[in-house]
Amino acid sequence: FKERKRNWLGRVLGICIVMALVPILNSAFYAFNTSYYARWYYMPILMICLMTVSLTEDCKTDWNYGYRWVLGITVAISLVIGFFPQKNSDGTYTFGLYTQSDDNIYVWRFLIACMIAIMSLIILGFLLKVRKNNIKTFYKAALACVCIISVIYGNVFVVTGRAHSYDRKKVMIDSLIEGEVDLGDKTQFRVDVYDGVDNTSMYLGLSGINAFHSVVPASIFEFYSYIGDDRSVGSRPDIKQEAIRPLLSVKYVLNRIDGDDFIDTDTHETKMSGYKYVKTESGYYIYENENYIPYGFSYDYYMTEDYCKDYGEENRAKLMLKAMLLTDEQIEKYGYMFENIQKETEYEQIDDEDYIKKNSLDRAETSAYKFKTDNRGFSAAVSREKDSLVFFSVPYDEGWSATVNGSPVTIEKVNKGFMAVKVSSGNSVIRFDYETPGLLTGVKMTILAALILLLYIIVFFIYSRNRKTAVNYPEGKTLINLWIKQENDEPEIIEEPDEPKRSILDDDTEIVIPKTNDNLKGGFTINTDIDE
Repeated sequence: FKERKRNWLGRVLGICIVMALVPILNSAFYAFNTSYYARWYYMPILMICLMTVSLTEDCKTDWNYGYRWVLGITVAISLVIGFFPQKNSDGTYTFGLYTQSDDNIYVWRFLIACMIAIMSLIILGFLLKVRKNNIKTFYKAALACVCIISVIYGNVFVVTGRAHSYDRKKVMIDSLIEGEVDLGDKTQFRVDVYDGVDNTSMYLGLSGINAFHSVVPASIFEFYSYIGDDRSVGSRPDIKQEAIRPLLSVKYVLNRIDGDDFIDTDTHETKMSGYKYVKTESGYYIYENENYIPYGFSYDYYMTEDYCKDYGEENRAKLMLKAMLLTDEQIEKYGYMFENIQKETEYEQIDDEDYIKKNSLDRAETSAYKFKTDNRGFSAAVSREKDSLVFFSVPYDEGWSATVNGSPVTIEKVNKGFMAVKVSSGNSVIRFDYETPGLLTGVKMTILAALILLLYIIVFFIYSRNRKTAVNYPEGKTLINLWIKQENDEPEIIEEPDEPKRSILDDDTEIVIPKTNDNLKGGFTINTDIDE
């Protein structure tokens, strides 16, 4: 493309290179997130593939120029990554920018990838020589090589990936895909998985707080960020955040048998307080959370954002077990239902060993006495002695709507990412329904577009039937008219002489060739039968 100065592919690739090198422009492809992602690089890679394909159609392309550059860059990158020195924590040096491991699996994975890349370029060099002589053979051979190399690298990637992953048979199949964990508990709760496979709870058909899932409400990120826990593409709360387990209604912890032990080897106690061993099943040690809070609970206290910020991130979830975090507008609207936690001194109590246990028990006493989920949302029944905000540890999203005793109510976003609704004193039935924002509008637009398309097809069909097709082919018309004339008019053939000749070879008399008047038909026949 060095000779195509104004080609759009070259401009697109140039823009992509600039955006890849400038951090803020690079992050524009994933909503300016601070976490680094490189998946958008597939776009410039596909553009490069399109450039290559388009150049194969240009006979004037200087392939040697681009081939030398690509081969040189590939070899250079392989050497830098393979031999660049790294300083370890103990002061020693290791070579290579890949992950170091005792089994050297990453070394072999890197070397195999380099070998495949360089061998592919060598094969390409031979194919380019074939292209000079036979373009069709080049295309066939190139397609075959791409398929073979794709299969080889695909299998290498899968095999090496399994080599440093969980045991496929024992963990992935027996404990997850075919595994079942019967907790013998019919109540609604969540589970926590300690040192287990991502999405273990989904495999087992349980609700959990651990999930490798990037399509989640933004409020989840807001909550985890506020309490100082990282949440990128997966929810994996640290065990130091003990308080979020009861806050999120976690009742059981599943500890994989072959994973890191949930029991501290020094103290012989669980690594989070308030858990007791229940049983071992399907490859998991199961522990029950004694500080479990069922869904749909209320608070006696509220706290402001300024007050909560005065505490460290590691203590904010603890505070949420005692007081509901409200905005200034919400305090003005609902403050009469609560007491202000600022009137009490929490600094002396929050580090107390029984702080989580005491406040979890207080919240559990106010939880819903009925709670049920379905494929549209969930329902809860509560009883209150006064007006209250009922808290649900379900991430806030605009698609939610709620009713209390059949009447629509406003859903409040509280505790930095979750939902609450106001109920009056007495018994109340709460119903939450979820509908994907924009789904109904999208369905309506799809139906309208389909109707417009159908109308277009009908109009085009009617128009095509009523309109004669005009063909501008003057030479064809001339030939057709001439052919019709020849079919209608029999050609006049000139009669032959009366005295037939035995053969045209017998004398030198001028041969009379039959002719037609229109010069289009005619000919003559040579009689080879000689009379004896």
